[in-house]
Amino acid sequence: MTQYGVDLLWVLILVSLGLSALAIFVSVSRHRHQHPKGVNTPAPGDDVASEAARKVLREFEKNGQSVDAALVTWSPETLRKILTEDLPDAQVIVVSNREPYIHNEDKNGDVELVVPASGLVSALEPITRACAGTWIAYGGGSADHVVVDANDRVQVPPGNPSYTLRRVWLTEEQYQGYYLGFANEGLWPLCHVAFTRPTFRDSDWEAYEAVNRKFADTVVAEARNERPIVLVQDYHFALLPRMIRERLPDAIVITFWHIPWPNSEVFSICPWRERILDGLLGSSIIGFHTQFHANNFTESVDRFMESRIERADAAISYGGQTTLVHAYPISIEWPVELLKALPSVEDSRQHIRERFGIPADAKLCVGVERLDYTKGILDRFHALDELFIRHPETIGKVVFLQIAAPSRGSLPAYKQLHEECLRLAEELNERYGNEHYHPVVLVAEHHSQKGVYEIYRAADICLVTSLHDGMNLVAKEFVASRDDEQGVLLLSTFAGASRELLEALIVNPYDAAMMSETMLQALTMGPEEQHERMRRMRSCCSSGPMVSACSMVSLIIAAS
Repeated sequence: MTQYGVDLLWVLILVSLGLSALAIFVSVSRHRHQHPKGVNTPAPGDDVASEAARKVLREFEKNGQSVDAALVTWSPETLRKILTEDLPDAQVIVVSNREPYIHNEDKNGDVELVVPASGLVSALEPITRACAGTWIAYGGGSADHVVVDANDRVQVPPGNPSYTLRRVWLTEEQYQGYYLGFANEGLWPLCHVAFTRPTFRDSDWEAYEAVNRKFADTVVAEARNERPIVLVQDYHFALLPRMIRERLPDAIVITFWHIPWPNSEVFSICPWRERILDGLLGSSIIGFHTQFHANNFTESVDRFMESRIERADAAISYGGQTTLVHAYPISIEWPVELLKALPSVEDSRQHIRERFGIPADAKLCVGVERLDYTKGILDRFHALDELFIRHPETIGKVVFLQIAAPSRGSLPAYKQLHEECLRLAEELNERYGNEHYHPVVLVAEHHSQKGVYEIYRAADICLVTSLHDGMNLVAKEFVASRDDEQGVLLLSTFAGASRELLEALIVNPYDAAMMSETMLQALTMGPEEQHERMRRMRSCCSSGPMVSACSMVSLIIAAS
């Protein structure tokens, strides 16, 4: 999400209450700081929300009681007060490949600020802001060097600085080997069941190891004490938790693996499987989007590492250290502040249809994601073809708008995917279209978050047909955008979001015939059924961040 005036985005993890209680009992018993007896009573200046939030955290500590009876309006100020009083010396450090703010040089030589559309950034930035933390990331912008100080730091967000962005510089060779090579030609296809063969090279592994070491050095340099809270993000940094643990043994390292984790048989393909598992087990807590992926990770450890698995406690003992392994489904901002700046649904429909030449009487189906072979874009095209074959009366009455932001275009698999998408879209347009009607509109370019949300609001149907996904926040974003409580979501059974958004039409993207019939169901669904399904999905999305915020804060306090 790209707006940087967001004051309320309390997302990261939706924790099973029982597992939250367990994490707190285990960690607090070992590491709780000593506070005066009155630490949990409100200070004279505390507001009601602050004390209500703290009360919820106490309930988590006592018995994992549901927070549903004590919903809290979370804000950066609420979180800041709680963390200041309960963890007065805590330093939060976020580590990710992608940076939350990018500085590029435009064609006139001026510095231009870019805020990337990223669920990861949107989920973590509010925590970093509230804690006045430090965010460590690869500085890939063409003008990133220009705006940093002598220590490679820049205060962000612009106009309202509240935390430090620390940039790490990589050579082109390091970036090619670590990011494009091992991370995205090796781990990415290994972890996604999309039938793309992973490629493993010694040189890529060496670059990956060196870059992880470089980030570990940066974490140590930025740490103000021996016990920082380090939030390590994703498959780019599988070795980093262990490297931090070796240098800062008392650090609280919470690692979140945002993509799926394969079964142990698939994972065995990786030549450095033991090294990766050892690296991740340097974490205090490892999080996945779904329990299925957490179970796969535990099975991989059980198969390849000399360890003790405590399945009832979701804990792994290895090398004298215990690591908790939990499922924490990521969520999105609620309510979406961006909606206040958007046109009405009706105006959005008119604008999008005029912009892309979509007939007024045609149903609009949309897909929005990176151009990636895991997203099932080609499978949607095949399903549309199947729909027209089975139900020719729908020809001329359906348009599929696919927004596919270019991604990793230098890699052969992505080049091939782009070419196949262009070819198939052209074939469908030639077979079923005419000079006034194109059934497929393929837009291979980046869009701002505002532009994406306007497309969501204009859509009759949103297709999220991932072949394999950890969560997929597009599904939740579409639901969040529809304050008119209309529109239909087609959602892959292989996306983590399908475990939560039960009122979506769940599809198997590998079955074109089945998906075409589900598309017909969506096209013919009445407004009352749309309203009821959307209302329930919006209720699910709106309650998620409330509990997520409580879970995240309790997790940090517990681990400290």
